[in-house]
Amino acid sequence: MKGSENKALNYQGYSLKDSQLFIEKIPASEIARKAGTPVYVYSENQLLKNMEEFTSNFKDSTGGLSTRVLYASKAFNTIAMLELVRQAGLGLDVVSAGELYTAIQADFPMDKVVFHGNAKSTSELVMALENHVGTIVLDNLHEARKLKRLTETMLEEGSLDKDLSISVLLRVNPGVEAHTHAYIVTAHVDSKFGVLCSDLDTILQISELFNQDDFPVHFDGFHAHIGSQIFDPEAFKAEIDVMCKFIVEFEKCSSMKVRTLDLGGGFAAWYTPDDQPIPIDLVCKTIHESIHQAQKENSLQLKNLWIEPGRSITANAACTLYRVESVKHTPNKTYVFVDGGMNDNIRPALYDADYNCDLAQRMDEEKLEKVTIAGKCCESGDIIVKEDYLPAAMPDDLLAVYTTGAYGYSMASHYNKLGVPPVVFVKDDQARIVVKRESLEDLIKNEVDERLI
Repeated sequence: MKGSENKALNYQGYSLKDSQLFIEKIPASEIARKAGTPVYVYSENQLLKNMEEFTSNFKDSTGGLSTRVLYASKAFNTIAMLELVRQAGLGLDVVSAGELYTAIQADFPMDKVVFHGNAKSTSELVMALENHVGTIVLDNLHEARKLKRLTETMLEEGSLDKDLSISVLLRVNPGVEAHTHAYIVTAHVDSKFGVLCSDLDTILQISELFNQDDFPVHFDGFHAHIGSQIFDPEAFKAEIDVMCKFIVEFEKCSSMKVRTLDLGGGFAAWYTPDDQPIPIDLVCKTIHESIHQAQKENSLQLKNLWIEPGRSITANAACTLYRVESVKHTPNKTYVFVDGGMNDNIRPALYDADYNCDLAQRMDEEKLEKVTIAGKCCESGDIIVKEDYLPAAMPDDLLAVYTTGAYGYSMASHYNKLGVPPVVFVKDDQARIVVKRESLEDLIKNEVDERLI
């Protein structure tokens, strides 16, 4: 955005005073001074507001469906975040032993946990069973047979209570493709996720494995997910239409009734002016109207309807603060180099994601210089912001990159032996560190010389 317009005003949780960026009621410069840079900074109030917007709008006003909002924790999974999710009354989507372990440490109610993943290990499934997670989402026939064998073995050993009740959803692929980047589309016919709806024989085999009255793991329904950063509500309508017609076909060929439909996530977040995410109230209304119409048309009796927002809860609730290290002019570009990079935000390099940014202590100055924000990693693709306008940047300026609350910390790496930045939560005029900065000692703490064979 060329000119003097303040980009921060496009985001909630920020304010301006005396050319300074404030995160809630604290100057960004004060957070950077105390915590150092790079640092991920989250607005707790914004996180809570985003969650409340989903829970209040996703309720079924007719009373015909029991609804549940599950936080897709792969977007940002820490004890502090999951404690907020628990307080807000949401359910939780986890995809690994690590995410489940974090939920346990956050004292998250296990009956509200849904365990996803397309390649769950034996130990992960055992962990899910031992901790009595509420739902396991199966991806394929091999995984279903593995879960059945493990459950039977644990029952025989007495390590699993036969009166336990864990539901199973099968992830199916409806073939609905949302318009998104190829790496984050999850519903095309050759996707690695789920069983195609057209493969009814496999779907029936999987569901029948868990169709026993006296078995603690029971089939309950289906899960589908059609992509990320979905800007068109018609995509959700199409998903619901396909899934409801598929459920009719399934129930005709099976002795089972489908109780639960999980529509996945994909709700978009605002990163730059090119993005036009569907307002949460509108997308929830669209989903409810579509599901009621589809149930009526197909004579279905679903009991539970779930969704899994992740990015749309955390993305706009955080920014990353960096220090400018140097500025370089080439024939066609002006590079602003900062003290972080693709190790703390891989998304631009991975799937061409774009961001807005500001100099956090020079907010009122004219933004006339077109710049590329580049990181310190030894990769040409280590670009954080492809193109934005700033005042003429100088070393030691504080740079704020907006909407980094999803998939920044959770996808951070140790590339170039760089430590993962800390995470700070801000609420009103209070700030707290919820994840410490990794030290040089932390980077080598697991390096050993132990005899294996």
